[in-house]
Amino acid sequence: MTNILLVTSSPRGPQSLSTRFARDIAESLSARSGGTIIERDLGAAPLPHITAAYIGGRIAPPETRTPEQIEAVDLAQSLVDEVQAADVIVIGSGMINFGPPTQLKAWFDYITWPGVTFRYNATGPMGLLPHKKVYLVTATGGVFSEGRNAPFDFQTSYLTHLLGFIGLTDIEVIRVEGTLISPDAANAAIASTEATIRAALERAA
Repeated sequence: MTNILLVTSSPRGPQSLSTRFARDIAESLSARSGGTIIERDLGAAPLPHITAAYIGGRIAPPETRTPEQIEAVDLAQSLVDEVQAADVIVIGSGMINFGPPTQLKAWFDYITWPGVTFRYNATGPMGLLPHKKVYLVTATGGVFSEGRNAPFDFQTSYLTHLLGFIGLTDIEVIRVEGTLISPDAANAAIASTEATIRAALERAA
């Protein structure tokens, strides 16, 4: 049985295309494998941003942690547990101001944990979460995969870098872009994304 972690982050709720397509991927994979889906909807239930309690608590001996540190570290541990238990991770991210939503950034701030999801050795950083497949769905109103806007796609480059930093290097990026150019462009973008997803799932079969 495949364990699937679905992480969505858009504040747009049911109107979000990144959420729609990320959920489509997770549900299709679950139907094919009989797998279970654990959903972390960061748009509907945002995480608190990290504070000094988390920064200090994660390096303090457990017996010396304050109640605030215990709460922050327990939250981080629960998020890391979800990632570690997953065979496949599906992430939906809609571009906001050229980057990912702050809700998704907060999730990464918790799970990018020294000594737990990465460590440093003699050659540099080493991710500690290998052997997992990641589907990263990115949504943008304009076209950022190529052309004049490509240098400003800080969303995809940032997210793929963070994933790789913690060992998640088997990443398939699925873009839905150009949806705000015109109604025809939006329809074409949706159809293109649906075809891309079908092809990706066929490769995974």
